[in-house]
Amino acid sequence: MEHVVLLLVFVAPVVYCYSSGLVTDSCKDMRPHHSGVSPQTDPAPFNVTTDYNKYTLGEVVTVKLQATASIPFIGFLLQAREVGGWSPVGSFILTDESTQQLTCNQKPNSALSHRSESVKTSIQVKWKPEVSASVKPIQFQAAIVQNYRTFWVDVTSPALTFREDPTGGSTSTPTKNSPTTTTALAMTATVNQPAPPAKNISSKDCGVTKVCFSQPSNCDPTVTADCYFMSARALSPSDVAVRYEITGPSDGYISIGFSDDKMMGNDDIYICVIGNNGLVQLQHAFSTGRKAPQIVPLGNVSDVRASVQGRVISCSFTSMNILSTLKTTGSNKTYHILFAHGPSNNGQIKFHKATFISADKIDIYRPQLVSKGGLPNFIKAHGALMLIAWMTMGSVGMMVARYRHGYAKGKKLWGKDIWFVVHVAVMSLTVATTVIAFILPFSFIKAWSGGAHPVLGCLVMILSFVQITLALLRCGPGHPKRFLFNWTHALNGLGIRALSVAGVFTGLKLIDSSLDQWLMKVMGGFVGWEVLFFILLFVNFKWKVPRKGKFTFCIFIIIKYNIYILSLLFFLLSVVEVLLPCYPSIS
Repeated sequence: MEHVVLLLVFVAPVVYCYSSGLVTDSCKDMRPHHSGVSPQTDPAPFNVTTDYNKYTLGEVVTVKLQATASIPFIGFLLQAREVGGWSPVGSFILTDESTQQLTCNQKPNSALSHRSESVKTSIQVKWKPEVSASVKPIQFQAAIVQNYRTFWVDVTSPALTFREDPTGGSTSTPTKNSPTTTTALAMTATVNQPAPPAKNISSKDCGVTKVCFSQPSNCDPTVTADCYFMSARALSPSDVAVRYEITGPSDGYISIGFSDDKMMGNDDIYICVIGNNGLVQLQHAFSTGRKAPQIVPLGNVSDVRASVQGRVISCSFTSMNILSTLKTTGSNKTYHILFAHGPSNNGQIKFHKATFISADKIDIYRPQLVSKGGLPNFIKAHGALMLIAWMTMGSVGMMVARYRHGYAKGKKLWGKDIWFVVHVAVMSLTVATTVIAFILPFSFIKAWSGGAHPVLGCLVMILSFVQITLALLRCGPGHPKRFLFNWTHALNGLGIRALSVAGVFTGLKLIDSSLDQWLMKVMGGFVGWEVLFFILLFVNFKWKVPRKGKFTFCIFIIIKYNIYILSLLFFLLSVVEVLLPCYPSIS
């Protein structure tokens, strides 16, 4: 008996659900409160349609919730809301016995839900706007439950705009015959219909009739496929409608965002993402901090065109949504423009591979060419310190230990051989510089991002402390096991060097915005030159050339090492010169 009681206690919360449809606690977030279960992220096999694309006071609108693939559902919650709003508007009139009215936000009959968990494939109801309603566009929003563990939220209808004249005849046209509604259905994640292809996205009229932002700067997507480009064109000076164009190469998605600052968080975002059917879908989202943005209703968006050719994703659309970052909302507000791209999985975006941000806040209603912002100062410091550590000091310290310990024999400094003092001093500075550079990005970003780059950085730090520990615990030069330390110290140092070079490469790849990847080429030239120089030193070390005189030999050594150090400085300055104007890769 005790086992039965325990079983009932633990199973009851799992099977508990709202089969009666009394889901008033879901009025605000429109989400079924099923314990431990998250909504589906793939496109919903349901849609919400209306018989008109406009509404007016006193005119009843027919709303239909229907499965698009004959997939039944057992529960739902339906509301009408102002586009971008959170409170229900209007009231529902029952025309289906399987439905019931709910009171949400203290408004009677402002929501509709199922009456039982009977299987359904469609629901048709009537909705009537409030007598004192505003003239803002409205949208029907639904949450649909297939079973306890399978449900979708944010299933939305095309937006309905307000019409003043209820007898306007053709101004209130059936949805099924409306081209605007067709594209509105195609643009959402609720319907798997292809939108018309995006065409004629180019840099023409940039700065004249539209705002343009691109990477590389001033590139034209009609000329090169490696061009990330967005434009915004106000359709009318007295209207909030804006025509957006976005295009660029990506394996999953491209997106634009509008932010009050240059950091990710509280951003209004539009995403063009490849869905599980291979078609490009338009999504509207809002980001809250450094995590995946939350998908929100698409709002008053029309004339969506989207396509993918090879790796190039393109989409264009007209939006009447007012940009909002929660802090400020208004059509005259200026924002930083963010452009990001990265991989996706079945229409769900993953962490971006790269992003670039406008240097200044932009008013999208004023045509102009937008320039990119420079690297944040802490990223500049991080990169400069890492380059100094591993493009100069680390190389010199390793070279002295490997090939110069035989010179200046008998010369002591602080009781130690000069080569040893130089080696310890240079490598200590290298590790100290690396530690400071390592701490900087984590202190400012306070999150893990950048793919392989931070992983390589962590490995370099760990092995560097291992190297220091081994050096402090080493046995004496005459100890019979000294060779174990020599080999371990040398191999660990070589590993650190290889990982540091890989880390620099991956770091430069994150910020290199040039078409020809100039930073990567400079770094490749440095590595090639250093490998060649170390080979020459190895040959010189093994091939003992008779010394004809101390003066001649000293001149040879000075010239050789001056050439090496000057070449390191040349490569370092080349990288820094290109590094400074780069765009921010950490948002």
